[in-house]
Amino acid sequence: MSNPPHPRWYDYIRYNLYWFALTTRGQTISPIIVPLLVQQFVGEVAKGTYLGVIRLWALMVALLTQALMGMLSDRSVHPWGRRRPFILVGTVGEVIAFILMGVAAGLHGLEGFWVLFGLYIFSMISSNIAHAATQGLIPDLVPESLRGRFSGVKAFLELPLPLIFVSFVVARLIGNGNLWGGIGAVIGVLVICAGVTMTISERRLTTPPVSLDWRPFFRLLLMTALFTAIILGSGLVIRWGVAVTQPLTLEWRRWLIGALGLLMIMIAVVGGVLGSLRIGLGRDWKLAPGFPWWVVNRLSYLVGSTNLATFLIYYLQERFVDLQGERAAAPAASIVMVVGIFVLLSTLPSGWLSDRFGKHLILLLAGSMAALGAAIVVLAPDLALLRVAGAVLGAATGLFYAANWALGTEIVPEEHAGRFLGLSNLAGAGAGAIGAYIGGPIADAVGYTPLMLILGVLFLFSNLALMGIPSSRRHQ
Repeated sequence: MSNPPHPRWYDYIRYNLYWFALTTRGQTISPIIVPLLVQQFVGEVAKGTYLGVIRLWALMVALLTQALMGMLSDRSVHPWGRRRPFILVGTVGEVIAFILMGVAAGLHGLEGFWVLFGLYIFSMISSNIAHAATQGLIPDLVPESLRGRFSGVKAFLELPLPLIFVSFVVARLIGNGNLWGGIGAVIGVLVICAGVTMTISERRLTTPPVSLDWRPFFRLLLMTALFTAIILGSGLVIRWGVAVTQPLTLEWRRWLIGALGLLMIMIAVVGGVLGSLRIGLGRDWKLAPGFPWWVVNRLSYLVGSTNLATFLIYYLQERFVDLQGERAAAPAASIVMVVGIFVLLSTLPSGWLSDRFGKHLILLLAGSMAALGAAIVVLAPDLALLRVAGAVLGAATGLFYAANWALGTEIVPEEHAGRFLGLSNLAGAGAGAIGAYIGGPIADAVGYTPLMLILGVLFLFSNLALMGIPSSRRHQ
């Protein structure tokens, strides 16, 4: 398969526009539509627990779907090319899922929840079919000398623009009670971005590059099963703790359940990472002694940052009496938008800072800043200060992403870098699953403020994990 002609100026947009659709979809369905519908179906008492259930299974399915579809699209010999057929199929699935979610909003009780559960799983499968293929566009079509520029446009379309769009358009429509308006806006974005992406000229792959090796996928399947079992076990311990502390006062329950919750999340993080990597790496486990703790550092931080956003609507409803129901959607989206903008702003200088002062120091700074941001979230008396907290968390997260990835590339063995770094997807999916499934019952039992405190402590725990990571690569 020969390379396509040299990219033109508009290819910077064509090759990257679908990232705008993926983030718009993600920032609408997970932090807004699903929490509000779960609350509508199961009520106030158990909304955190049920949100945790739906997030756990959806994220584990997403992890497996993206890995499988990446393998299949790499080998696709479809006349349209390797990536576009998968993007089209994923988009059609997403449009169907969003329409059916709008219809399901008229249901009630557990019937509505389980319909939503199935639709959310279907949406995650569809999204990750398209996501896996979209990741291959730049490597397939862009010369190495231009990939940095194309990736810069990707970052702009993937982060600040969709967050601004969701905050000012989608969230305001949903916050005003117009769910179908919000769904229609997202569907419009998906269709337009997919339509533009379909105009890309891909060359057909006449024969698969290599024979299909299923072993990596089966290893991922076993890793995911173990990780899921550890999360389920930790959740059972939390539910036991909630039951046995029922006779105690609320103050005592907050302390005891909060401490137990923090302990179980840390066990799930460390146990899930160490156990899963043993399966995924096998004998190669010893090639990079600091790698497991690098993943622990990454997962601990992402559990905190991901779930602050996941439970933000519920937290605002608990803190402010005038933000009940869907009225919390727009303020929550505006805070997430501030986070996204400051992520982008701090990402730009973070690479230079990491090289100048060292990755460990920047990661310590990021974890400490994020913990401060979480503390501001808990103490903030109004939305203005919550947006300040969002700015602090965003700046910290931008520093973290760049420094953590740079450190990871240093400590993994060069000859196995792709394989080792690919396992970091475990942290991305595991973060939402751990925090939601274990954190939801905690919040239902003692409130969302203790949960926010736990998430803040996890930022500091990510700093502790740095002790297991060597400051420079160990040559074996």
